[in-house]
Amino acid sequence: MTEQDILTRIKDLVDREHQLRSKTESGALDPERERAQLADLEVMLDQCWDLLRQRRASTDRGENPDEAQAGSAKQVEGYLQ
Repeated sequence: MTEQDILTRIKDLVDREHQLRSKTESGALDPERERAQLADLEVMLDQCWDLLRQRRASTDRGENPDEAQAGSAKQVEGYLQ
């Protein structure tokens, strides 16, 4: 997955997030279901951002960015802000 692929994935996930919020506001999706789906999207976004940061750090160190691996959901959700 290239950096551009990751950025495209991030954009797609953000678009899905906006669609979910719009459906909830219009009454087409109940808030409980929205929360569950948003939680899933947030994890996927965190994993994408983590992979992007890892790739950029690898590049800065002169390493191959293609060797970067996405962190697990548990790992990326456990990072301290």
